[in-house]
Amino acid sequence: MYKMRRCGVLLPVSSLPGGYGIGDFGRSAYEFVDSLVQAGQSSWQILPLGPTSYGDSPYQSFSTFAGNPYFISLEELIREGVLTEEECNAADFGDDGTAVNYEKMYLERFGLLRKAYERSRIAENPEFAAFERAQDYWLSDYALFMAVKGRFEGRPWSEWAEDIRLRYQNALDYYREELYFDIEFQKYMQFKFYEQWKKLKAYANEKGIEIIGDIPIYVAMDSADAWALPWLFKLDRDNRPVQVSGCPPDAFSATGQLWGNPLYNWEVHKNSGFDWWVKRIAHCFTMYDVLRIDHFRGFDEYYAIPYGDKTAARGWWEKGPGMDLFRAVSFHLGERKIIAEDLGYMTESVKQLVRDSGYPNMRVLEFAFDERDTGNASDYLPHNYPRNCVVYTGTHDNETLVSWLGNITPKERRMVRTYLHDFHADAGELPMKLICLALGSVADLCIIPMQDYLGLDDRARTNKPSTLGINWKWRLREGQFSKELQEEMKELAITYGR
Repeated sequence: MYKMRRCGVLLPVSSLPGGYGIGDFGRSAYEFVDSLVQAGQSSWQILPLGPTSYGDSPYQSFSTFAGNPYFISLEELIREGVLTEEECNAADFGDDGTAVNYEKMYLERFGLLRKAYERSRIAENPEFAAFERAQDYWLSDYALFMAVKGRFEGRPWSEWAEDIRLRYQNALDYYREELYFDIEFQKYMQFKFYEQWKKLKAYANEKGIEIIGDIPIYVAMDSADAWALPWLFKLDRDNRPVQVSGCPPDAFSATGQLWGNPLYNWEVHKNSGFDWWVKRIAHCFTMYDVLRIDHFRGFDEYYAIPYGDKTAARGWWEKGPGMDLFRAVSFHLGERKIIAEDLGYMTESVKQLVRDSGYPNMRVLEFAFDERDTGNASDYLPHNYPRNCVVYTGTHDNETLVSWLGNITPKERRMVRTYLHDFHADAGELPMKLICLALGSVADLCIIPMQDYLGLDDRARTNKPSTLGINWKWRLREGQFSKELQEEMKELAITYGR
């Protein structure tokens, strides 16, 4: 994927510093890009940018095409004259600048954005009209979905009145007229999101920073995608799921994981030439330079769980589309920079799919020192890496290096020291030694979570899977990405030829 070695940082947009409760596309985002340049980095990996639903997870979104309105810069709207600084400063986003308060965000942010919309005279803007036309293949359904969701007090579409839940034409016509301005407000927010994001991305690219985006394999059940295009999913005649997603019981979970996303009707997708998937991935490449595809193994085999089950224990494996999908993507879009997230237990058929695709896969150092594994046989130990891979110390789902080193067993900690050939290093030195191990590997691309460069513990962890209410909150403080750290990172990047 790359002709030269590169390195970068993993930091969600929501984790950027700033004054209005959550990281956004304002001043701090541009300053972060500048800091990456000064730190000798060439990649910025982010998490999915979609509007978040239950649990505030970017992997459970109301749309696979829409952007998160929380990321619209209020500073920019103030400069446009559609909001005032006094209005924005009066909003209560919470007192903790190091954590997102999603309840306050929900209660305050949309009120401000509605004021901006009402003052914008957006209907007279020819660029808005052009945006509506260009994005109509998803925008109209999404805007109607969100407007109707507001009318039904935020309830999932499975609980709406039958006429609109099943998209009867008379109901669609009624709500399009009845909720005209609510629909236009939703479109306005998407217009501003994409306007601001494309400006930020262009700035990053001009500075030599590529953006690595992220696409979840599944969409949320409570999404415009599942509501508007039910035939693409395993739903019954009443548009209720037949089977849902998850993963089987293992050493970490006796009952498996029940994710609950609707599963794809792959036969329908294949018969259409994977049209929806091609559009989805093409849309991603208007937003990102590189695309990480989450849960790549699900394209080889996916785990199906009967709808209504309380655990994943009764599920089974079914075959996915395999290379047929990626051949279709390549045929329509040409060769693109794609990373295959192939973490977890990999069967030989999954490994073959990764090889056939040619996509670089992921190697995570925190997975390399497991005393239950066979040590040197681990695919995650650097001496087993191919060049065509992406190495991480950990991902957004893992502990920070500091906490991981503190929580592994004494035997595993000795495995780390043995591999580093440093039996007497102070425990506080080990995180940076592991970062250097990743940077020094043969992997073409090395991505380090910002928390690991900062030496933070799990109070700064991004996500702990299978938990609610504690995730996706951590934020970088102003000045925390210091000049001293930037200089150290740049020296390491130069030293390891990245």
